[in-house]
Amino acid sequence: MTAITVVGVPGNRRVRLFRDAAVAAGLPEPTVVSWRDVCAGARVDGGGSSWIRLESPGEDAETDRLLRGAGSEAAHGEIVGLAAWHRGLVAAARRVEAWGVPLLTAVDELDVMFDKRRCHALLRSRGVAVPDAFAAAGYEEIRERGWRRVFVKPPHGSSASGVVALGFGGARERGRVVAYTSAALDGGKLYNELRVHRYTDERTIAAIVDRLAVDGLHVERWLPKASHDGLVFDLRVLVVAGRVSHVVVRTGRSPMTNLHLGNARGDLPGVRAAVGEEHWAAAMRTCEAAAACFPGSLHVGVDLMFGRDHGTHAVAEVNAFGDLLPGLLVAGRDTYSAELDALLSGRFTAPSPSVTAAPPSPVAGVQAQVVADQPSQSVGRESSRLIALPQLAGGTVRAPIRVSEPATVTALPGTFARGTVAARLPHVVLAGPSDVVAGQRALGGVVAGPGVPRVVVAGSGVSGVAVGGQGAPRGESAAGAAARGGATESWAVR
Repeated sequence: MTAITVVGVPGNRRVRLFRDAAVAAGLPEPTVVSWRDVCAGARVDGGGSSWIRLESPGEDAETDRLLRGAGSEAAHGEIVGLAAWHRGLVAAARRVEAWGVPLLTAVDELDVMFDKRRCHALLRSRGVAVPDAFAAAGYEEIRERGWRRVFVKPPHGSSASGVVALGFGGARERGRVVAYTSAALDGGKLYNELRVHRYTDERTIAAIVDRLAVDGLHVERWLPKASHDGLVFDLRVLVVAGRVSHVVVRTGRSPMTNLHLGNARGDLPGVRAAVGEEHWAAAMRTCEAAAACFPGSLHVGVDLMFGRDHGTHAVAEVNAFGDLLPGLLVAGRDTYSAELDALLSGRFTAPSPSVTAAPPSPVAGVQAQVVADQPSQSVGRESSRLIALPQLAGGTVRAPIRVSEPATVTALPGTFARGTVAARLPHVVLAGPSDVVAGQRALGGVVAGPGVPRVVVAGSGVSGVAVGGQGAPRGESAAGAAARGGATESWAVR
């Protein structure tokens, strides 16, 4: 008998809605395992299930405390410990993965979707339209960058928590600054409230941004959104098994359109008609391309923005738990019923827990010469594109790789056993567990994730290198390594 185990918050509306859809599809009522028990180290065998669904751990203060590894619960709405929460979520998901039952959301992909810097860089590397972005350590660095309008985001936030839409005055408005955010300071603590505030006092704005910057900041260029019926809008697009399934228009009077902030669903047929079928179809293809970056996940929620001319669009966010769209029916199915249909019909096959990576796609970069010790399985050259990894089961790479020109390299889960890259690397991103990733400044620093025991970087222009993550016992920080090297960066393995 086909059965599903749900790891979530028992009694939460997400768990209830999925349970109802499963029962309506003729499946046994799903077994529910709480995130609290997972965090406490409970060993569960999946109850004989065919699949395990990871559901959002949100809306439960004790689960939040356990994921953060904190001694006490956060106050209601308090923004605290986002990076610790992210590490805890991934660690807990790894425990579930170890039960040996196929997951409907791959843990490596969950990890990336909850890191805006890595997610943005991965999307860009695959040619998905995203806003320009940079990393910042605080308010002054953002101001000095000189971009007039930006969205400032904590790397591990969700539901617009801590997001600040920030605008600076021009030459005639020197010193003027305005910010829109649901964040508010109170008694020295930062809270996420269910309404959008407008701030114009720069000291207050700087204090909020700097408080958010404890784990660094992901800063995106502000794309002026299109409007409809006098309200700005964007879309939440649910992609299920690679296809657009459900779309909701989110409208508001501020730059923040999240529905829980007092905004409302908009007129989907009217928006689609205003955008035009050609631009609409292109936008839906972009959403499917974004979801294709996460092939081990049954469903992905993509937040998509249209520019004011409707002819441009960009992906703002990718959400692992983006399917909570109650009451939205397409062909009589809600989001959960559509997911179950894709699963039971075989349109989606959950990867085996023993497989840590899907075969990689081409990585954007410049022409490069790549040498591998297994040519038949290794890499190739394409005009202006670099395929950086052999398509080996499990994502393992055992090849010396040399890039002769500036390039973008994305390392998918795997092991670089004997690899060396000698090149200026403006972008190096780790999209999953790997032994080593390093290079020149990558969105404010090299992103090194779980299982990175050691990184050595030597060369000029190295700045803000970050090493470590869940399960990383030690690492060598290489900020300021320019004194040791010449005109290139290199990453050496073991």
